Amino acid sequence: MDRTDPVGEVDAIVARARAAQRRYETEGSQTRYDRAAQAAAWAIMEPGRNRDLAELAVRTTGLGNVPDKITKNHRKTLGLMRDIAGVTTHGVIRDDPATGITEIARPKGVIAAIVPSTNPAATPANNIINALKCGNAIVVAPSPKGVACCERLLEFIHVEFAKIGEDPDLVSMVPAPGSKAKTQRLMESCDMIVATGSQNNVHRAQTAGTPAVAVGAGNVTVIVDETADLDAAAEKIRASKTFDNATSCSSENAVVVVDAVRDAFLAAMARAGGAVVEDEAAVVAALWPDGHLSRQVIAQDADATIAALGLTGKVPPGTEYIAVPTSGIGPDHPLSGEKLSRVLALYAAADFEEAMRITDEIQRYQGAGHSVGLHSTDPDRPMALARAIPTSRVIVNQAHTFATGGSFTNGMPFSLSMGCGTWGGNAVDENVHWKHFLQSTTIVREIPAREPTLEDIFADYWKDAGK
Repeated sequence: MDRTDPVGEVDAIVARARAAQRRYETEGSQTRYDRAAQAAAWAIMEPGRNRDLAELAVRTTGLGNVPDKITKNHRKTLGLMRDIAGVTTHGVIRDDPATGITEIARPKGVIAAIVPSTNPAATPANNIINALKCGNAIVVAPSPKGVACCERLLEFIHVEFAKIGEDPDLVSMVPAPGSKAKTQRLMESCDMIVATGSQNNVHRAQTAGTPAVAVGAGNVTVIVDETADLDAAAEKIRASKTFDNATSCSSENAVVVVDAVRDAFLAAMARAGGAVVEDEAAVVAALWPDGHLSRQVIAQDADATIAALGLTGKVPPGTEYIAVPTSGIGPDHPLSGEKLSRVLALYAAADFEEAMRITDEIQRYQGAGHSVGLHSTDPDRPMALARAIPTSRVIVNQAHTFATGGSFTNGMPFSLSMGCGTWGGNAVDENVHWKHFLQSTTIVREIPAREPTLEDIFADYWKDAGK
């Protein structure tokens, strides 16, 4: 392989992946696909390797924290394996004599997975497992900071593959050092792209000329209304906001509190480790010192965040995150956008109707299509919110980060990639999961005619409107 030719280097990797995928499909079976997926899952879930990956991720990216990454690697992978258990992805997946239709599962081919530094093990593992389950090969393109973690993950997967005699060329990566040219070549030469991460990466994926499953930006807004269990809401927001130092796109970025319970909720928030800091200008200046999010704050531990914001000694001991009251929304008010840190924007609303209006405005500025949250015991309000806001998910009375991407206590598929629909510029509005890695061939047989008469179709219409 000529390492002086980056594009040729990628071409060689894709060629090996394509040859391996053809063999995998031709010689495949449901048992083989399932076993390969299990091998990749155990590669990240085995406790010693999980810790190794978590420690390496924090050490090389500087983002998040080790205990939460261990939890994320384990639970996200365990949940995914639960979701795909027993799912048919090889052979006949539907056979309907009444319609004459037989549907046969077929792989997509070679998948290119563009993955972020925020989850440099969990996200590629999720994509790899889904790809293998559906008969594909996959080539991962990690962010520059995620290269070391991705290399280690692939080493572990290949060790497991050796145990079961599986082809290591089914799972490969763009070799270090990564570059835009290499990633671009990969996206142009594969069969499908799965893109998670920055909107720049998503845009490049969607314009590469290859079918792409891409996701939108997160900027989660959560409403706390006058019927909410305030202590429960405050604790769930704390747990979600601080998990892995807010690296997740599903981490709360704004909370809108109805005035009737504002004081009581702020007291509950304080009990749960949230400190209200009234000096918006100072926080904004520290968060965006040169117009860009400060690396001293992005996905850092609480003490580092507090120090970087100049708040040491100014917030109570045990403070886990900062809440900053604000009312502005839009590009001139950066607190209304995604902050990737333990900083939360705090909005006030006169009532639930105004809370929905504020949430709608925030989402239309940034994060449209992703998800919003609601803490309420009013059974009608989730539906009202779902009809009013440009969002694909309304998370009700749950810790948002844990719920959006799948939970053992809700029915969402486990995923680290959230489709955002047309609101977020995506073709999918679901959590990206196994079915997005599968296509099908349909056998169509002739059946007795089922042609309706005009009266069958138009009788009711003619009755109302006439002919």
